[in-house]
Amino acid sequence: MLLEEKTINKLERVYRLNLINTITGVKPANLIATRSKDGVDNVAIFSSVIHLGTKPSQIGFIIRPAGENPRDTLYNIEETGFYTMNNISESFIQKAHYTSANLNLNESEFKRMNIDQEMISDFHAPFVKDSAVKFGLKHIESILLPNRCTLVIGEVILIKILDDHINELGEIDLESYDCVGISGLGSYYKLKKLNSFPHVKPDEIPSFE
Repeated sequence: MLLEEKTINKLERVYRLNLINTITGVKPANLIATRSKDGVDNVAIFSSVIHLGTKPSQIGFIIRPAGENPRDTLYNIEETGFYTMNNISESFIQKAHYTSANLNLNESEFKRMNIDQEMISDFHAPFVKDSAVKFGLKHIESILLPNRCTLVIGEVILIKILDDHINELGEIDLESYDCVGISGLGSYYKLKKLNSFPHVKPDEIPSFE
């Protein structure tokens, strides 16, 4: 199959949506949780989380345009300044997936999808209790992109990881807690570690045949 610009733009809407959402491969699966100033907790699934830097420790994610439906996640982040990201494991994929539904503003996905939450220290936003790797962020900036999506940038200020899932180098073993990835809008994949390679230096590159 060869698709060029004119053909791509003429593809049936759902087909094109699925195609473009899957060509980049497997993406990280995270539940992003917030708490409004009124104390209403919100949690939603995102596959657009990206690492931006380590000093300061910055993580970004993309949120789609609100249109006529207000986005609780973005509104709460900009109103309170804090939110959490929680890795998704195989044991609660289905619950996590259904958090993508557009619920009423005052209805919590935690309650509707029966997702257990926990508060850690005095952090403002809730965490997903069953997530093996979770971290709290402080909002730094929201940047409107040309396609009307928003890039939300936050600094990691709290991390909770079970000791069994991290090694002496600080590397998290995603396979050890059945972490999953997303392809497209609703297909989930297991992650299996295949190999580890050292930091690449020009004089240490092997001779490839």
